[in-house]
Amino acid sequence: MNSDVKVKLGSLYNIDYQRWLERTVAQLKAEDFSNLDLENLIEEIESLGKSDKRAILSYLLRLCEHLLKLKYWEAERELCFRGWILEINNFRLEIDLILKDSPSLKPLLSEAFLSAYQKARKNMLKVIGVPSSSISQVPDFTLEQALDEDWFPWQSE
Repeated sequence: MNSDVKVKLGSLYNIDYQRWLERTVAQLKAEDFSNLDLENLIEEIESLGKSDKRAILSYLLRLCEHLLKLKYWEAERELCFRGWILEINNFRLEIDLILKDSPSLKPLLSEAFLSAYQKARKNMLKVIGVPSSSISQVPDFTLEQALDEDWFPWQSE
């Protein structure tokens, strides 16, 4: 492929991303590998993996926050209880969907669980306004419990 064609493919990526995707898919299906915009294709494939990792870690953090809200935020619990339960269920579902597509991310959850919990704890201490000694620095629930659709914080008491 000459350099003019490569520049056009690269600029198509910057000008009309959807059209670039369609052209790239068509080239892959036709096994037209010599005309692929490899630089941008590689970048896109790398970003897909990063996106799933960021998403699953974000859902884990939010899940921990909501589990802590349920357990410790007494002033808001009655008013927000149903919404928090719904959010917890949604975070669990989103994590499960990502793991179904990419089971190899399961160890990432295990590695990140304590850090996610500690960040969630820090956030909740600011929001709830309780002394830091009120919420344990280490989780009093496991990752398995957090992901279990039938488990809630009051069950560990």
